[in-house]
Amino acid sequence: METNSTVYVGMVGDFLHHGHINIIEEARKFGDVIVGLLTDKAAASYKRLPVLTFEQRKKVIENIKGVKAVIPQESLDYIPNLRKIRPNYVVHGDDWKEGVQQGARQKVIDAVKEWGGTLVEIRYTPGISSTNMIQEFFKNGTTPQLRMKILPRLLDLKPLVRILEVHNGLSGFIVERTKITEQGKVHEFDGMWLSSLTHSLSKGKPDIQYVDNTSAVSTINEIFEVTTKPMIVDGNNGGLPEHFVYLVRTLERLGVSAVIIEDKINLKRNSLGSNAGQEQDTVEGFCKKISTGKNSQVTDDFMIIARIESLILNAGLDDALFRASAYIAAGADGIMIHSKKNDPSEIFEFCRGYSKFERRVPLIVVPSTYSIVYEDELINAGVKMVIYANHMLRSAYPAMVRTAETILRNKRAQEADKFCIPVKEFINLIPDSKLS
Repeated sequence: METNSTVYVGMVGDFLHHGHINIIEEARKFGDVIVGLLTDKAAASYKRLPVLTFEQRKKVIENIKGVKAVIPQESLDYIPNLRKIRPNYVVHGDDWKEGVQQGARQKVIDAVKEWGGTLVEIRYTPGISSTNMIQEFFKNGTTPQLRMKILPRLLDLKPLVRILEVHNGLSGFIVERTKITEQGKVHEFDGMWLSSLTHSLSKGKPDIQYVDNTSAVSTINEIFEVTTKPMIVDGNNGGLPEHFVYLVRTLERLGVSAVIIEDKINLKRNSLGSNAGQEQDTVEGFCKKISTGKNSQVTDDFMIIARIESLILNAGLDDALFRASAYIAAGADGIMIHSKKNDPSEIFEFCRGYSKFERRVPLIVVPSTYSIVYEDELINAGVKMVIYANHMLRSAYPAMVRTAETILRNKRAQEADKFCIPVKEFINLIPDSKLS
């Protein structure tokens, strides 16, 4: 081993395997090994949030023979750490020549030339993949406790948490698996939203709180069997404070991460419809509901998010901001501001007022009607979570109607085949984990 030489090794280290150990052993041959451990935020910026926290991963890596020090790497970009340490060598597996980290590799090559350093690439250990290990780990699902803890971490680490509506196991499966890669980053949905509207409509019922919590529990269990991502549940107005206690305990026991309740009373009417007959709760009454729910929790991880209907009911911006402040003081873990305008102007106006609060909690929006807004605009406005609240069922319904009409028109199914997934692929859409 060379003396007085510094070797830098960057890694996530979530699921350690012999490939990681091999890299470290090879790095030791060149000098003192410093591991740049990607922070949770850095890892989540281009792949799934690590199962273990940064501190948990750091403790493991520190105890590997040959590791002199572990320091945080704040982004996928190695350069800030490299310029600070100016290592003689950077050691990495040769698997980053293509794919997500290809750009990072080139930047490392260019940087180490500045001080005469060397990039050493170790042959990738065949037959092993951290990504595959994580997929195998989650193959049989997760526990309520693990699932519930994910959402608070995501809100802390990501600039914007992206949530998509689900209404049954298949839609949950789609949210779990759908992802795209652009410019070296993986984009996916961070969690699921069980909407009162789509849950009711999927059962052929109106969205008037007719479909009870027992049915919701059944649907949640169905979705949780095929997913691992966190879920937020639409709790309508939460019912009486005495009833809300039991809803909170039920959802928390299942592993649901959060419930959103709206500050309206009387018969449930969807906010995007007519305002006729809709009435807002008093600030005092809704604050009591929030605090009663918070006091009934067993864990600190479950979140109660207050949904403000002031803009929907034309009560004005000042009322919305006043309620937001009061609801936070009552213990709300998040504020959802709702609007049914076709542009986000009043949402951004609320965001500007909200940004002046001394005490803030994550701000959530649901751009169902103002769908023109981009996620970057929401981030710049201070929004922490966006919920795409009904798009899965809204897109499924016209597709099914088109297929049904095509069969009726042609008196056979062949013409509808072009709208359908192939039968063989459909049969194997959900693999049998017991047999695979």
